[in-house]
Amino acid sequence: MSRCGSSRAPKAARGRKGKQVTIDADRSALLVVDVQNDFCPGGALAVSGGDEVIEPINRMIPAFRHVVLSQDWHPADHVSFASNWPGHAPYELVEADGIKQLLWPDHCVQGSPGAAFKAGLAADRASLVLRKGTRPRLDSYSVLFENDRKTKTGLEGWLRSLGVEELWLCGLASDYCVFYSAMDARKLGFGVAVVRDAVRGVDLPSGGVERAFEEMRRAGVRFVDSGQVA
Repeated sequence: MSRCGSSRAPKAARGRKGKQVTIDADRSALLVVDVQNDFCPGGALAVSGGDEVIEPINRMIPAFRHVVLSQDWHPADHVSFASNWPGHAPYELVEADGIKQLLWPDHCVQGSPGAAFKAGLAADRASLVLRKGTRPRLDSYSVLFENDRKTKTGLEGWLRSLGVEELWLCGLASDYCVFYSAMDARKLGFGVAVVRDAVRGVDLPSGGVERAFEEMRRAGVRFVDSGQVA
């Protein structure tokens, strides 16, 4: 999907809330973060209302030419699993190879039903599926960098090759993978918008959705509603 030979004009839609949002189909990408069974109600690491993001995401997808779906894809011996740390429990903080690591319940194990995209998500419309957290000793929240904050996932190069300058983020969870993805995208110089009604958060006492939203605002992230773009 290159910009060469394209004669399509930027898409625009007037939503039910807020101002009209114009999507430049050649220079924009929709990043759908980790809408997987284990992060939805009934999953191993369920986010409250996680499945509620599917309807607004599906509504937005037709407005974008470039749609990226990220997918947590952990080996069973992953460093983030509390079960791999004897004597420790989920949500404790440890150090692994010099990196602070928050421990989680086992989730999104490679090839498991929990790692699959949630039924109903229009995953067949994806231009790219990015699997992250695949290394046993290195976690990955952001779709752009591993948690060592220096190893790139390769997504930036793919986006740059297409001429993408603006990223629209949605999915799970707003205070972890969406948050880190948005902050990294801003550091790399992308314009970033987070779709408020298409994200849900873990909201742990140690972090929190409101803190994440405030930090994103300070970094220059815009906030929109799905009705403004679809």
